[in-house]
Amino acid sequence: MHLDLYGLQAFVAIAERGSFRAAAAHLNLTQTALSHRIRKFEEGAGVTLLARTTRQVALTPAGAELLPRARRILDDMAAAMDRLQAVARQTEPKLAFGCLPTIAMVCLPEVIARFRDQYPSMAIRVFDGSASDIAEKVQAGDADFGVTVVTANRWDLDLQPLVKEPFVLLSRRSDGVSEQKALAWAEIAEFPLIRISAETGNRILIDDALGARKEALNWRYEVQRVTTAVALVSAGVGYAVLPEFAVRTLDKGLLATAPLTAPTVTRTLGVVTRKGHRLSPAAMHMLDLVAAALRTEIGTEA
Repeated sequence: MHLDLYGLQAFVAIAERGSFRAAAAHLNLTQTALSHRIRKFEEGAGVTLLARTTRQVALTPAGAELLPRARRILDDMAAAMDRLQAVARQTEPKLAFGCLPTIAMVCLPEVIARFRDQYPSMAIRVFDGSASDIAEKVQAGDADFGVTVVTANRWDLDLQPLVKEPFVLLSRRSDGVSEQKALAWAEIAEFPLIRISAETGNRILIDDALGARKEALNWRYEVQRVTTAVALVSAGVGYAVLPEFAVRTLDKGLLATAPLTAPTVTRTLGVVTRKGHRLSPAAMHMLDLVAAALRTEIGTEA
């Protein structure tokens, strides 16, 4: 006998709801279509499953015996379809990569839009975390590559430097700092400065570049996140030294940036990959798009 799943579904819906009208609404069918479906099912089974009266629908003995088995069949079919869909999702093409949040905000919207033109159905996962988080994701194989600060102490990863990003002074525009005039670190020695925690790579880069001169600066506040530093600057609490990308998307009506010199402090941005890991064509295409965007935004090769 051919298994009529639509008929089985109709039978269970009527049995559980006690009426053709409720079952038809549940299945999004007309009552006429539902009646035709259950009649065809009973004819195929060669037995009456539902006792119909003008007031209610009841199960015949054969229907009562079939109902629990019919439910199991439908549940098994639903579970099988869920498993198939899960397998299909696992085999769908996907790309995962890490990216510093400051870079992601500036570059990724346009980059992903361009990537989608060539790979419209590919799922993308971006790990927009800290440099250490990105390195761990790449090393563990969770990310194909990472766009991050490139440091020489990562022996377990392949490094590809791309650009040098300068640090700038962030202030309120009303403080009178000119975006056109570079400031030497000595000129901001008395400014109440907001520093980022020593746990971040940015703080280490600044301290290494300044050497003993960092002790002459007025480091008044310390925070963990760039966003907190920006909020304090906006409130007029102090000034912050931040990577240029970190301030690209800020409200330039309220805030202003100035280049810093003597010395100029930069961080090297680039790509990290696992040693021996060969990128897929899609990953290579995404990497090329990100690299081109970085060079366009900064223009200073590493």
